[in-house]
Amino acid sequence: MMREGHPDIRLIPSVVSGDPNDRRSIITAASIPAKKLGIKTAQPVSMALRTCPKLLIVGGDWLWYKECSEGFIGICRSYSPVLQQFSIDECFIDMTFRLYGKDPVQVATQLKDEIKNKLGFTVNVGVGSNKLLAKMASDFEKPDKVHTLWDSEVREKMWPLGVRDLLWVGKRTEEKLITNGIYTIGDLANLGMESLTSLVGHKFALQLHENANGRDNSPVETEISEAKSYSAERTFSKDLTDPKDIDKALFKVACIVAHRIRRDDFRASTVSMFVKYKDFSVAQKQCQTAQPTDVTAVILNEARRMLQEVWDGITPIRQVGLGVSKLTHESAIQMSLFEDPKLEYYREWDRQYDEKKAKAEDARMLAYERNKKER
Repeated sequence: MMREGHPDIRLIPSVVSGDPNDRRSIITAASIPAKKLGIKTAQPVSMALRTCPKLLIVGGDWLWYKECSEGFIGICRSYSPVLQQFSIDECFIDMTFRLYGKDPVQVATQLKDEIKNKLGFTVNVGVGSNKLLAKMASDFEKPDKVHTLWDSEVREKMWPLGVRDLLWVGKRTEEKLITNGIYTIGDLANLGMESLTSLVGHKFALQLHENANGRDNSPVETEISEAKSYSAERTFSKDLTDPKDIDKALFKVACIVAHRIRRDDFRASTVSMFVKYKDFSVAQKQCQTAQPTDVTAVILNEARRMLQEVWDGITPIRQVGLGVSKLTHESAIQMSLFEDPKLEYYREWDRQYDEKKAKAEDARMLAYERNKKER
């Protein structure tokens, strides 16, 4: 865009969304000026526009993101092979055996500058004694900065922050904590476990207490762990009330989810679904299947049945979602006397669907490789 005479979108209030022309589209990235206005990722575009009517909205470029991500991870991996990718543009690097006799901040600054010089974009680098502290430090003042957050700095640098700034604390947890007079991470760190457990439950209370005190024993995992669940959702350009339209949307997300588990050679025993209404309230339901399955029609029919239980058939719906979990690689399926006689037809339909998807994915990858060579 800059080559065409447009301003640098990093320096003005701007966001990236799936569909720039759809006010219901979700924001996937926001510039620092936009964030300073209170605009956040995962917000609907309509909400962001109320905050900033002159907000610049642009569409994402998947191929370019992928190329930048690969370049970024490649440079990071050259500093240490012990690396765990956290998202498309974030990773953890274990430098334990690479820092002998070196200043961690100098090495982090070298990494930051190399990414900027070779790839043309800036990153923040957080340096800490564990993954939590490094992640928290990376979210301090941006852009193009290196920040430390050592154990000895937790009280000074982390405790004054709001509870929402603590990793894994979402909006609902924040509201619950603030309602009970817990405003900062320091307040949370010094709250008794009994009181915290009464608010969020024992397991989450233990995690929050440890994290608020800067403790995190999770290792940097270099191996890609298998997925525990798969899900997809669809947000409508306008609220839907017609059961046929809603069923079409449910069918589409079922196709996506079932294709993904077949691609990764999984079968699922739990199906869940949800609907989101105009006021952002959510109704959801889950069930267990008779046996593990990867058949689209089986998953879809379970979702259809649950939809009738959670939706009154009248209230307008703005989003529908479907997920599967309790996954297994087991291929042996117990035969049932009451097995749907159409099951073989369903499996053949799935096979053809997967074949079409594979061709589309191959074409997309070829386009990516061609684009990469041209650049």
